[in-house]
Amino acid sequence: HEQTITLWRYLSSSNFARAVTENWQSEYLQFSLLVLATIWLLQKGSPESKELGKAGTESDKDQRVGRYATNDSPSWARYGDLRTTIYSNSLLIVMTIVFLLSWFAQSVTGWTDFNNDQVAHHDPRVSWLSYIGTSTFWEATLQNWQSEFLAVGSFAVLAIYLRQRGSPESKPVGAPTEDATGQEG
Repeated sequence: HEQTITLWRYLSSSNFARAVTENWQSEYLQFSLLVLATIWLLQKGSPESKELGKAGTESDKDQRVGRYATNDSPSWARYGDLRTTIYSNSLLIVMTIVFLLSWFAQSVTGWTDFNNDQVAHHDPRVSWLSYIGTSTFWEATLQNWQSEFLAVGSFAVLAIYLRQRGSPESKPVGAPTEDATGQEG
């Protein structure tokens, strides 16, 4: 048995940092993929979907970029060059960068935690590259991914058929199931 540690010691430990970054990386992966998927995937009746027939990145006119930008449009939307391209994808870019950084942080803090356990059991330490090939690393990673995808996937499907009065994530209680994408039938 190990000694009891203080709250501060735990909050500053690699064990705590690994647990936190495991959750962060799976959350940011989930939202990065959701943002990417909703560009092209449409679901009839879903409050989360664009209108049917509007799959893709849409026209410059629809997105109000370049020569279609208005006076109150963000400046990077007005340029029509690389800055507009970056700004047009800035949500996905930042979400993906945060995912990759938190996944890297998870690997480093998990590696440190793993080696602490190795030392406690009088086993040799492993390199970072060896650690990211272990079942310990991948079990922690994939366990979080599957739970996040289950939550988002079930929400996307359930929001078509179920209602929550007053929530912007739900269509109005009396709206037909097919309504949310702006298409009847």
